[in-house]
Amino acid sequence: MSEARRRTPGWRPAGSSTPGAPGAPGVPLLAVAHGSRDPRSAAAVEALFARVRALRPGADVRVSYLDHTAPSAQDALAALAAEGAGEAVVLPALLTAAYHSKVDLPRVLERAREAEPWVRVRYADTLGPHAGLVAAAERRLAEAGATADPETALVVASAGSSDPGANATVESVAAELAARGPWREAVAAFASAARPTPAEAVAAAFARGARRVAVSTYLLAPGFFADRVREQAVAAGATAVSEALGAAPELARIVWERYDAALAARHALV
Repeated sequence: MSEARRRTPGWRPAGSSTPGAPGAPGVPLLAVAHGSRDPRSAAAVEALFARVRALRPGADVRVSYLDHTAPSAQDALAALAAEGAGEAVVLPALLTAAYHSKVDLPRVLERAREAEPWVRVRYADTLGPHAGLVAAAERRLAEAGATADPETALVVASAGSSDPGANATVESVAAELAARGPWREAVAAFASAARPTPAEAVAAAFARGARRVAVSTYLLAPGFFADRVREQAVAAGATAVSEALGAAPELARIVWERYDAALAARHALV
């Protein structure tokens, strides 16, 4: 693509659409997930975005990763630019806003903007917090055979973060699930970077008199942290452990909500 074409007044790259038109099929959606060496993780993310595509047939929906899995976010944006895209919505496929969404991904997008300055990048919010994620967690708990009752405690276990705000988001999910109960109690736990650990939270719930403890795996996809949550919870005596949220239909709807909001806000990356 020549500099002369990019500088031509009124020129619009192929595949672009009217800016700010929510749901416009010409504005690609590029999801950026964390990435993992565990192939189950990418499979779960791809399954989620297959469901996302099914909600809006014909939309250009692509998936990239911050680490371990190809394509990278920068490579995916370069591919969009090479195909003539003039605009894209970048969605952090993350459950909480923490280092990856606040620092890592903006740095990647800044480098991409330097390389392809004619592509307008709109940065969507992370998937959470959102009431739909609470509903998805309830769905997975029900599939695991966990039923809310006054003798069963609930532990909501996430990967954990050094960002207090991200951990507070998980605590708010536990509070919302407790309110929707009737769980005996609901507490947050963290597989890394914060306390209590899943094992500690399960043991403490039993010590406070719970007859049963269910664990909600509040993670997007299976992998290292989901395995750690399950192993610790089972070792501590948990009676049920849910699967990661994965391709729950609630998440697919949240993706499009975030996409539409990013377009409507008309805020490009700064």
